[in-house]
Formats: sequence, C-alpha cells, structure tokens
Amino acid sequence: MTVHKAERLPVQRGPAAWNAILPAQPCPAPLEGDIRIDVAIVGGGFAGLSAAKRLRQQDANLQIAVLEAGALAEGASGRNSGFMIDLPHDVQSDDYAGKGVEEDKKVIALNRAAISFAKECVEEYAMDAAYFDPAGKINGAASETTRNLNASYAKHLTELGEASETLDAKAMQELTGSRHYTSGLYTPGTVMIQPAGYIRSLGTGLRRDGVFVFEESPVSKLTRVNQDWILTTPNGHVTAAKVILANNGHLESFGFARKRLMHVFLYASMTVDLNADALSRLGGQPRWGVTPSDPMGTTMRRIDTAQGGNRVITRTCASYLPGMVASKSAVARAAKVHRRKFADRFPALADIPMEYSWAGHLCLTWNGVSVMRELEPGLFSACCCNGLGTVRSTLTGIAAADMLLNRPSNISAHFMAEPEPAKLVPSPFAEIGANLYFRWKEWRAREE
Repeated sequence: MTVHKAERLPVQRGPAAWNAILPAQPCPAPLEGDIRIDVAIVGGGFAGLSAAKRLRQQDANLQIAVLEAGALAEGASGRNSGFMIDLPHDVQSDDYAGKGVEEDKKVIALNRAAISFAKECVEEYAMDAAYFDPAGKINGAASETTRNLNASYAKHLTELGEASETLDAKAMQELTGSRHYTSGLYTPGTVMIQPAGYIRSLGTGLRRDGVFVFEESPVSKLTRVNQDWILTTPNGHVTAAKVILANNGHLESFGFARKRLMHVFLYASMTVDLNADALSRLGGQPRWGVTPSDPMGTTMRRIDTAQGGNRVITRTCASYLPGMVASKSAVARAAKVHRRKFADRFPALADIPMEYSWAGHLCLTWNGVSVMRELEPGLFSACCCNGLGTVRSTLTGIAAADMLLNRPSNISAHFMAEPEPAKLVPSPFAEIGANLYFRWKEWRAREE
C-alpha cells in the first residue's frame, strides 16, 4: 500500500475578485459519502477542468470526478489577469523572447492549440462571449529602455513570422486614457478572458455532460490499494482506477518534485465599478490589456460591464514563498504599491478606491519546465504553469488526459520530452536570493 498525505492545503489571501464581481453562483456541492469512478482529478482550475473536458471528448463513457479544495474560481483561476497569450512570454527573460526561433514556433503552436480548445468549450457550452474576447494585447513602455525591449521583441516576432504593430504615445493614450505610456507593441493573438466566468461556465458545462464536480472537497490523502487509488476528503472517499493531480504548486504538498518547485505569489488590486463621471475622466477604450515591456513591471487591464463592471485592474509585486501562504500584511503592502502605480497612470482618478486586493499563487521551475508525467502507476500530474496559468495549465490538463488514455498527441509529446525540473538551492538561500532578485527587478522596472 502506498500513501501520500497532503502536508498542507491551499490558503487564499484576499478575495478572488474576478469571481466576486460576477453574479452569485449556487452554493458549493461537496462530496458526501463514498463513490467509485474511473478517473479522479484533484484540482478544479484550468488544468483540472481541461483534463476532464479532454477525457470526455476522447471517451464519453468514462466516469469522472473533479475534486476542488474550495469553490470554482476562488483559487488561482480567479486570481490571475485573464490573458490567454499565444506568443512566447518567458517571464524569466528581459523581453519575453523564449529559447530561439524553432522552439518558440513550437510553443506558439501549442499556445494556440490551448486557445482553440478554450474557444471550442466557449462555443459548445454557450458561454457569455464577453468572457472570451480575442482582443489582442499591448506591451506598454514608459521609457526609452523599455521601448528598446519592445523593439527587440518585435524583431524576434518578425523572425518568427508573427505580426505586431508599434503604437506611439498618442495611440496609447487613445486606447488606455493614460499619458504614462510613451509607446507600445500590439500583438493580435491574445484572448482576454474573464477567468472566473470561463471556469465557472466550464464547470457548469461539464456537470451537464455528466462529470462530477465536487467543490469544498480538499483531498488530504492518496492511498494506493491493489490497482485502485482512494482519495480522502473531509466527508467522503473516491475510489478511482486513475488519478490526475492538477493542483499546480500543491503537487509538492503530496511529496512530489520536492525542492524543485518555485512558489511565487503575485498581487493585484481592482477598482470599484467606475461611475459615469470617473469614466469620463478616464477616457480611452472600454476593454484593453497592457503587459509591461519589462516582465517585472506592472500589468494593467480595463474591463466593462459585461465582464463584471467598468473597472481597472493593477497587478505587480512578487514574493517567493516556499510555504505557499501569502500574509495579510504582504497583500496590504502590495495594495499600497498598486495605488501608486494606478495614480501614476491615471492621476485624474487618483481618488478612486480599490474594492479588492489579493494574492495569487504561481508555480515555476528554474529551467522553465512543467511537471506532466505519470508519477506512479495510475497517478498522473498536470502541474507547474510557469506563470502562464491560463494557457500552460490548459495544455498540461490536455496532455495528462491524453497520456492517461494512452492516446499520444503533439501536446503530450511536448511535455514528455521536457527534462525534470532543476533542483533549487537549499533554504534559506533560495528565499533570500529570489526575493532580493525580485526587489531589484521591480526597482529596475519601477517606471513600467
């Protein structure tokens, strides 16, 4: 008998704002009692729900259960910025360029496969079109240094045969309403999603398809008994022939990939719903997304009523936290930074309050690989988003489903060819070094 006990369960700081701004959903339905199924999936985010959908596409007769520790869209899937990015977006680089032309072309094809998969889900389940907006995005620049980073990235995109458009300060102001940006680089392939709306709708569609989706059902133990896995939750057990762990960094909580996963938290704040006077002072277009030309700068996004209100989201500040828990004081400190960043960009709205501030958990590896493989007989992983949760997690979920069914695909082959995550330096050197590095990078990108 093999037993894996969870050393910790997810702890969230601050509200999942993307979920909070949507209409209330039905009360979560936890697992009550014991059931037997074919496949159990631990985690109800982008990876877990994508895995469930892929399994249903491949074999409609499978009995599948998704076990989510909290409510759908209350975890990381409701705490990101909602960018489904098709192009190379290496957050550990200076300008997002990846690992060379040929490798980046493969990554683009994979990212677009994930976006196509999501689009098919949107259409099949008749999701609100506002939750999946193929608007593209802009890398915003506020200095000559970052304008040069955009120029470098544009050159790389040309080598890849990808389109981009340079925007001047006037075009950036017309789009965002802000004079802060001196230039920008527009790329058309990114889809701007309402992440909580997408995840909630995907969960609803899967339930209609016959997939069990149990919320508030954290898995505290995995036990291998003969050919089955038994998953223990607070109010019941699931017996399954096969299991997919789609719990991102909490893969390590079950004892896998120890000292190989980097647990990083990013922080964000969202304004109140802007009234007519504030919208008049703001100007610009009702929907847009700006990522910083320097990856350690500030991401900004504006949404409209159809996505949960006329609001602006500010995302910046990072912490490396091996314990996987952000403190309330860390969220409060970041919220103060967000207010400054927002006021720098929109001085006419400096008095507008932030309604929500929160922390979101990312999982990265030093060498930029995911953990998608068979860990033990019948136990698979679809983990480690490397800061690209909407796209990469969708891909790892698809790949794990294909691998579980022994139906090889280009997606599963990509992840299977990746090496093991590199070992991290021992504690406390990793924490000290990583957080000092973040502070330096944030200081260097302070204008962005």
